[in-house]
Amino acid sequence: MAGIDAVIFDFIGTLTDLVGYSLEKSEEKLFRSLEAAGYAVSQKRFFEAYDQAHQKYRKIRYEKLVEVTNAVWVSEALDLLGYSATPEDEKVKTAVNVFFEDYVMALRLRPFAKSTLQKLSQSYRLGLVTNFTYAPAIYAALRKLKINDHFSTIIVSEEVGWRKPSRKIFVEALSRMRVKAERVVFVGDTPLEDISGARRLGMKTIFIPSQFKSLSDMEMADEQPDYYIRKVSDILSILRAQRS
Repeated sequence: MAGIDAVIFDFIGTLTDLVGYSLEKSEEKLFRSLEAAGYAVSQKRFFEAYDQAHQKYRKIRYEKLVEVTNAVWVSEALDLLGYSATPEDEKVKTAVNVFFEDYVMALRLRPFAKSTLQKLSQSYRLGLVTNFTYAPAIYAALRKLKINDHFSTIIVSEEVGWRKPSRKIFVEALSRMRVKAERVVFVGDTPLEDISGARRLGMKTIFIPSQFKSLSDMEMADEQPDYYIRKVSDILSILRAQRS
């Protein structure tokens, strides 16, 4: 693609599939970790408080595009149950780590993802921008999948405080990569967070359907991507065609 210096990817869905994951099991492990740490409360009461806190911050995250980490609503749930807890408490941090263990292990690279990243990294700067409430889980997953070294810049919403499609998280990525928006291609699987968010800054966009968002989801969206692909390796042919 003529005049392109960098390719930025979304992570979950775009480069990875989530295989065999059970949210219920992760929540059970979260509760058991807190129980073992000395928080004596029934599972039913805990999850009532947890759901209350989670919904409160979910509204903030999706309406204000401000990212909030899991430790905040776990500690708030404990506060609602009469305990004095903060997101910085080691017991809370340990429980959140336990919660994400199965999620990290359930992530699998999509076909041709690693080889495509290897080839792209020879000609372009690569970045990763992902919405996720717990940055250590993303870094652990990148190491497990052995693709972390391909990216010059990795931005997780929990670290910067803003979620896609907020302009601020994209601007942060461009700043760190020292590249102009018009010289970037953004690859993602969500019509709003990835495609619309990147296009509003002037990036070229490539949509790839995933287990989370379908081709129909993208076709019904208000803003359309510059290109559609069905597998990760299709990016290579698009870039080659545009450079010739």
